[in-house]
Amino acid sequence: MARTNRGNANGKNTNGKNTNRGNTRGKNGSRGNDRSGRKAERTGPAGTSRGARSELLALRAEVPCTVGLLADEQDFAAMRRYRTFTFDDHHRYLRQVDGLLRTLATEGAHTSVALFDPEEFAEYCAETGHAPDAPASRSRFTARIAATGGALVTYTGQPVEQLVPQLINTAVRKATWEYATIVLADLGDCADCGVDIGRASFDRASRLLTHLIERAGPGTHHLVCSIPTPDEQLLAALHLHRPDTGPALLDASESAEFVTVLAAGIALDSPGGVVLRTTVPDAPDRLHGWRLRNSTLAPLSEGQVFSAYCTDADTGEPLSPEPGVEYRAGFDLGIEDPDIHR
Repeated sequence: MARTNRGNANGKNTNGKNTNRGNTRGKNGSRGNDRSGRKAERTGPAGTSRGARSELLALRAEVPCTVGLLADEQDFAAMRRYRTFTFDDHHRYLRQVDGLLRTLATEGAHTSVALFDPEEFAEYCAETGHAPDAPASRSRFTARIAATGGALVTYTGQPVEQLVPQLINTAVRKATWEYATIVLADLGDCADCGVDIGRASFDRASRLLTHLIERAGPGTHHLVCSIPTPDEQLLAALHLHRPDTGPALLDASESAEFVTVLAAGIALDSPGGVVLRTTVPDAPDRLHGWRLRNSTLAPLSEGQVFSAYCTDADTGEPLSPEPGVEYRAGFDLGIEDPDIHR
């Protein structure tokens, strides 16, 4: 949508008249030579010297950029009501954004892409008094997304076809984490013991995840936590690798999101669940599952895991088993039932 923090500073040299010209006529009519022996510095466009242009490019590489992106057709259509938004085809728009990002990359700039939401943009303009039908307003809004911790994806040269789903996934993850965090914060204290329910649920979820990772053994693991709530279906995924020796390698942000969603399920006593897929060399993938019940993860049987994976969630019709996959019961996590705070 808009390109912000570009940091383009175009300086111009002021070319005044030089009263000490290097070549002046002497009294004998011959041309004299500039005794300093210095040659005039070559200049680039607009009189900017090569050295100055090099400095500008070096400075430019230290100025971050944020590009706002309309990820889907619906959002794109909503922006077409503005006269100053001149695009009329979403696919062509995406091609132009792709070209802009490639150009920024050649300049050495660190570039992030932000999900541009037309509804939030309209609210922003109403609150700040900025005219919505103006490129400058869209630029300010894009800068605000970056400054306030909105959904951002770093551009590393990936084509726009990959960038769009990455950006949408990041926005969904962020919204899920924020919702689960609000759920935990709003629960207050336990009526019986005064313990902060949200904090206790988060600590419980952290212990469950730690024990699950420890007992999963070496391999590459993919965990998914699904929690139904009155307003949202919360999903969180966690990818990690556990070597034969040493601690598991995992992303801190993904881990925090996973624990927060699981904690929301514990605090709400939701009938959610966790599934684990493990990949190791020269062996079939293993699938395990657990049901969230009474603030713990109760192992599912092999048949229950098979049924969960091989049943269409929308129609209830059976699905064919996935080739090269073993459906196994969930394993015990070795955590005693806790005191439940409500």
